[in-house]
Amino acid sequence: MTENFEFQFPWLLGLLALLPVYALLRGKVGKLSALKFSSADIARASGAKAKAAAGRFLFFLRLLVVALGIVALAGPRLANYHVETETAGIDIMLVLDLSWSMTAVDMAAPGEKITRFDIADEVLGDFIRKRPDDRMGLVAFSGEPYLASPLTLNHEWLVENLNRLHIGTIGDLGTAIGDAIVVAAKRLKAVPNSKSRVIILLTDGDNNKGEIEPFPAAQLAAAVGAKIYTIGIGIEKPCYMPAFDPATGKLKLDANGNVIPTLLLQPANYSVLGKMADLSRGKFYRATNRRELLNIYNQIDRLEKTEVKLKRYATYEPLFYWPLLAALGLLALELILSNTRYRRVP
Repeated sequence: MTENFEFQFPWLLGLLALLPVYALLRGKVGKLSALKFSSADIARASGAKAKAAAGRFLFFLRLLVVALGIVALAGPRLANYHVETETAGIDIMLVLDLSWSMTAVDMAAPGEKITRFDIADEVLGDFIRKRPDDRMGLVAFSGEPYLASPLTLNHEWLVENLNRLHIGTIGDLGTAIGDAIVVAAKRLKAVPNSKSRVIILLTDGDNNKGEIEPFPAAQLAAAVGAKIYTIGIGIEKPCYMPAFDPATGKLKLDANGNVIPTLLLQPANYSVLGKMADLSRGKFYRATNRRELLNIYNQIDRLEKTEVKLKRYATYEPLFYWPLLAALGLLALELILSNTRYRRVP
């Protein structure tokens, strides 16, 4: 909000230029003193004609009263300019894989012990913070889906719920992609008058659990007007799943500080994710490291732009009464002085 002083009718201030012109045209400021003398000699002895100081002062007061009246008529005011943001936000459901294979460290830089989930958690948090005008929700899944957050504009709370998740939060093992998409689609459908509906699925595996297959789930999402952006993460070759603590999601390390390999993981068949994206008019992406995943979410951020409109308006606080009150006060002073101290002799 910005505050400016202005006049409602500034052109009226041009009348102020007429006041000095009037004063000049008037010629003599104040009337000459007029007294009757019994003898012309006495009048000559009184000296030359002089202007009355009282007349000059009273005339100045009258000019000031008129000037203040003109200022009041011009409508002085304080203008408070406001700018409001009107947004047509997008409703976005984030769908995050919490299956045990997300503990793999194949996407980390050399020497790092950072899991697929850790990288996804970091990138998702940045994506959420960059879209403050969109309602977002979060569905995590493993062998079954878990609604971590309904659609909300409270993104701090959403990020807190995201940070509470870890591998092992969901007890049922497996990868129920179809069921998770259905939960997300139903949440989007429950929001009336949505401008745009988007599901962003991140997973590293094939659907191997749940009641609903991925393709029917994608068709259901398309039926409610939701696009699915699918992201498959992980390298293109087999890697080991490290040992970890399901109670905390933390990796277990050996005496030398190295991860302990357990089960050999095979690359997922991501053609299913591509088909799901096609069915819902979305797009499929692949990420094998942190940089690629970050670029993917940046691309989605550019594709799904939120329309923002700025509404400008002003409120006014009138100030005309201040010069008007001053003018009335000076007029009262002039009348009092002209009838008391500066009263002219008849």
